[in-house]
Amino acid sequence: MGLNKPEQDLKRDLQGVASDLKWSAVELMRIAERASLAGNEGDAQALLKMCTVFQADEDRLTAYAEEVKAGRIVRGNGE
Repeated sequence: MGLNKPEQDLKRDLQGVASDLKWSAVELMRIAERASLAGNEGDAQALLKMCTVFQADEDRLTAYAEEVKAGRIVRGNGE
């Protein structure tokens, strides 16, 4: 059984947001490294905490996308 259009859209959107979070975390890590090298360890640690949150959110959205693919999360045409 394949996914209907709304489910395909949901899966695509979840994967897209997960990808955006991954990219954002990578960029924030780079900024954190520069902040640390500049002696701003407080900001560097705050940025690293944000990265951890983003990575957890990315994992959760990726898992939701897999549930959509497996048919455990269903989206109807009217939603």
